[in-house]
Amino acid sequence: MLAFLVVAPLIGLVAFWLLPERTNLSVLSAFFGTCLLALFIAVLPLGRDAPAALGLRPVGWRPIVLAVLGTTVLSFVVSQLGPQPEGVREVTQGLQGVQALQTLAVLGLLAPIAEELVFRGLLYGWLAGRWSNLVAFILSSLAFAAAHTEPLHILMVLPLGFWFGWLRWRTGSLVPTIVAHIINNTIAVSAAVFLSP
Repeated sequence: MLAFLVVAPLIGLVAFWLLPERTNLSVLSAFFGTCLLALFIAVLPLGRDAPAALGLRPVGWRPIVLAVLGTTVLSFVVSQLGPQPEGVREVTQGLQGVQALQTLAVLGLLAPIAEELVFRGLLYGWLAGRWSNLVAFILSSLAFAAAHTEPLHILMVLPLGFWFGWLRWRTGSLVPTIVAHIINNTIAVSAAVFLSP
């Protein structure tokens, strides 16, 4: 965990400095790419044990289906409670063609993978190993929500954070949360990009 916290800002500063242009999408791409690279470097000393330490364990199809259905219902309910967060609107507004596909790739694929590996892989595993699964479940869920920075966005993703954290705890695997998170974000970004007026 300490290695990740040291390496991620260093890589992030270099990546941000090297960006040819600093659009919302390029900054987000650099941020999530930085997280994945720093994570890889942090778990490299674990060798073959790294995937298991991150919760990348096989799981049956039932937990995956439960994760996707639960996430879809929860996300729909939460989205009906308030307006779209400003940050999401800024990134997805007025996109067409290649830009829309790039946004979908970053927010629908790269972001969920990075977030799951960092919050419910690395952080959850580290907390569970030092304290308990309950502590890991609560703190990783809160950290996931807090990382979305915008107050409205934090409130909207907090229930999903707890749902994903519970799934990680219950199944012992990160696979259901990764699949559900990718599908959730892909649907949300697609709706924002292609269905918004």
